[in-house]
Amino acid sequence: MTYHLPKLPYEFNSLEPYIDIRTMTVHYKMHHAAYVDKLNKALEAYPDLQSKSVYELLYELERIPEEIRLAVRNNGGGHANHSFFWPSLSPKGNGEPSGQLAELINTAFGSLDGFKAQFTQAALGLFGSGWAWLCVDADEKASITTTPNQDNPLSGDLFPLLGLDLWEHAYYLNYENRRVDYVTAWWNIVNWNNVGGNYLSFKAQAKVDEVSGKVKGFLNKVKGG
Repeated sequence: MTYHLPKLPYEFNSLEPYIDIRTMTVHYKMHHAAYVDKLNKALEAYPDLQSKSVYELLYELERIPEEIRLAVRNNGGGHANHSFFWPSLSPKGNGEPSGQLAELINTAFGSLDGFKAQFTQAALGLFGSGWAWLCVDADEKASITTTPNQDNPLSGDLFPLLGLDLWEHAYYLNYENRRVDYVTAWWNIVNWNNVGGNYLSFKAQAKVDEVSGKVKGFLNKVKGG
């Protein structure tokens, strides 16, 4: 497998005014593309690893040869996180979760507003560059977490349903240092259908392997993968 940029599900200007066309273009064509190129370079001598999805690489990061582990962690993480991020946005956002996703959020956080408040607090509390996530564990318990840099929750046995890019390149051209304005605007373009689909895929596909304790069968089903 040669990793490649996924096609965006919308035009570069489709998310305006919340994310401007210049930010989208630079973010996708320069930042995400660089992660893909560097990941392919790191795996050139490892054809067995090239057959795995990038999510599988991150989920079993400890099995990656030490000499390329950091490159896979950083660039594989950058590719996975962005591939996951783009479909979670939609020009037709600003709706609400429904069905089983709504039940999950209400059970874990009391209400959608309660979830948004806790997620926003986590996003604004992250020091430096990284991501904020809504995740589930192997027992389908929901939680909010943050990761530094391009780390992905999969490396910690958590399964992402929704992620927010908090690197400055995701918002600085428009919002400058006003992360709070970026996070507030982002809620208007969350694609809840995509998030709900991620949760349903997890429920349908994820099985815990009794020997390894690892969840199998989900990683190739993540939307955006």
